[in-house]
Amino acid sequence: MDYRDAGVDVEAGRAFVDQIRNLVHSTFRPEVIGGLGGFGGCFQLPTGYKEPVLVSGTDGVGTKLKIAQILNRHDSVGIDLVAMCVNDVLTSGAEPLFFLDYVATGKLDKEQLTQVVAGIAAGCKLAGCALLGGETAEMPGFYQVGEYDLAGFCVGIVEKSQMLDGSQVQVGDVAIALASAGVHSNGISLVRKIVSDGGFAWSDSPDLLAGETIGEAFLQPTRIYVKPVLAARQAGIEIHGMAHITGGGLPENLPRCLGKNQTIKINPNSWKIPATFQWLAEVGAVRDEAMFNTFNMGIGFVLLIPPQQVEQTISFFTSQNIPAFAIGEVIPGAGTLEGLFS
Repeated sequence: MDYRDAGVDVEAGRAFVDQIRNLVHSTFRPEVIGGLGGFGGCFQLPTGYKEPVLVSGTDGVGTKLKIAQILNRHDSVGIDLVAMCVNDVLTSGAEPLFFLDYVATGKLDKEQLTQVVAGIAAGCKLAGCALLGGETAEMPGFYQVGEYDLAGFCVGIVEKSQMLDGSQVQVGDVAIALASAGVHSNGISLVRKIVSDGGFAWSDSPDLLAGETIGEAFLQPTRIYVKPVLAARQAGIEIHGMAHITGGGLPENLPRCLGKNQTIKINPNSWKIPATFQWLAEVGAVRDEAMFNTFNMGIGFVLLIPPQQVEQTISFFTSQNIPAFAIGEVIPGAGTLEGLFS
């Protein structure tokens, strides 16, 4: 017997690396040293920093991968993978530098996983970071044929004096929400249960989704906020805090960017809940509190800014094709949200 008899095709693995090489190289920044295939990726720190701080993040895509595998559409989940990591790193004010991926599968399907890596490369370009390397593991008996899982790892950089840690946030700051592109990559297990228990097919097109199929609605990739937010800071918008609205929604994530003894009072009528979430709540009979604690409800990222810059900030992000709206303000408190369910 040999390794192939055990279900692992080493030659297919090498061929896969050759197939994705150009995708990976297309993301390289000038600081990348060497190419694909070494034991480690090498990256030279950018110049111009006095006290550089490296910021790291890691995440996955979760059970959204199940939808991609059911529909045999693998071109967008790689964007999700990058987005979940780089948006986290961005909240410190950091610029993502490079990204690493880990792909595990039951049997290596070159065409399937090339689509995945193409998505990862596309996400890295949207974030301005290099896909520095990764690992592909063929694990027969652990994953079924056609199944795969993804994990991502990102490193960013920020000048220490520009790093956001909550201490810059002031009472009176306004919370500016940046719109999400659907559910992103959180709460998908509940989405799948609602679809399954409701007897729906992923190809169905409910009236509330305005012609979009259920599968299309929930495979929309997570929006990457890196370039517009960094550009806003360069344009003079004074950002005191940032929150990536991921698992746990607004109640769990928004307080994470506050300083001590601060709370955000939310105006729940300041934005329109997208139809995707309305459909989930209606079909699944999900209470408001459960919806807000599970999903982003149309808000993917939040900035805390001085009140005198509200109009400038909203105009800036609107010009970047990202809907933005003021949803509340920072008040004295105990680190929670007020007014969300009033």
